[in-house]
Amino acid sequence: MEIIGAILFYFAFTNAGMDNLKAVWFSIFHSVSTFCTAGFGLFNNGFESYQDNTFINTIISILAISGSLGFIVITDLWYRISGKSKEISFTTKIIIYGFLFLLILGTLLIYSSESLSILGSSSTLMTSFFQAMSAMTTVGFNTIAIGEFSLPILLLITFLMYIGASPSGTAGGMKITTLTAMLAILKSRLFGQTKITFLNRLIPFERIYVATSTFMLYTSLIFLFSFLLSYFEKFSFESILFEVASALGTVGLSTGITGDLSNIGKILIIILMFIGRVGVLTFGFALLQQKNKGIKKIKLDDLAV
Repeated sequence: MEIIGAILFYFAFTNAGMDNLKAVWFSIFHSVSTFCTAGFGLFNNGFESYQDNTFINTIISILAISGSLGFIVITDLWYRISGKSKEISFTTKIIIYGFLFLLILGTLLIYSSESLSILGSSSTLMTSFFQAMSAMTTVGFNTIAIGEFSLPILLLITFLMYIGASPSGTAGGMKITTLTAMLAILKSRLFGQTKITFLNRLIPFERIYVATSTFMLYTSLIFLFSFLLSYFEKFSFESILFEVASALGTVGLSTGITGDLSNIGKILIIILMFIGRVGVLTFGFALLQQKNKGIKKIKLDDLAV
C-alpha cells in the first residue's frame, strides 16, 4: 500500500509542478505518514495548497481509510468481493457501517455549514469530505485552516476525532466498536431488553465490559486534561477541547494554539499523545491493575440498581 501510494504521490506532485528529486522524497514520506495515519507532513500549511487537487485528495483518502480500517477489515472485505467467503464478519459490518455513517454525516454537516463561508472553492464537497475523513481516520492532514471553522464544526470534528475508526487499524480515538457497544447498551435499557444486541446479534458480556471501561476512561481523560489545560492556559475552551481530543486521538490537527502553549501545557499534550498511542485501557491496566486478593464478593441483591 505504501509503495503504491508513493508512486501515485510522485505522479501527483510532479503534475502539480514539483521537481523530480523533491517529489521522490515527498512521495515516500507522505505515503508512509498517511497509511500509518501519523499526521506528519512536509508542507508548512498542511495540504492547503492542494485543496482543489482531486488526485492528491483521493490518494490521501484511500491510504488513510485503508490504514485506519486495518488489515483485518480490508482482508475480510477483499475475501467477500473476490468470493472467497460468503459474508463479512459481524465486527467488520459494525466497523464499516459505523465508519460510513459518521463519515457521510460529518461530510454533509461540514458542507452545509461551511460551504458558503470559509470553504470558498470549486470543490467544497471534496474539501468537506477530506476534513471529515481526516478527523475520523486520525490522519491529521488538512486542506483548510482548522482555526477558521465555526464553533459547531469544530465540535463536530472534535467528536469525530473522539470516536476514531477501527480497533484493528492505525487510527486513534475511542473506536467505532466502543461507540456501537455503548449504543447497544442504551437501546437495550430504553426498550427494557434483558440481553444486549446489535444488528440482531448478541454482544458478549466481556465485550460490553471492555467497551464500557474504555468509554469511561477515555471520556474521563478528555475531561481531566481539558480542565488542566483550561487552568494553565488562556485560550478559548473550544480550542483547548479540540487540542485535547486531537492529542489523545493521536490526530495531529490543531486550531493553531499548539506552538503557543506553555511548557506545562506542552507536557500535558505529550502525556496525552503517549496515552493515546499506547491505548487508554492498556495504560490504565498498567497503572491500576492489581490482584483480586482481599476483594470481598457481594451478591447481586446487595447492589442498588
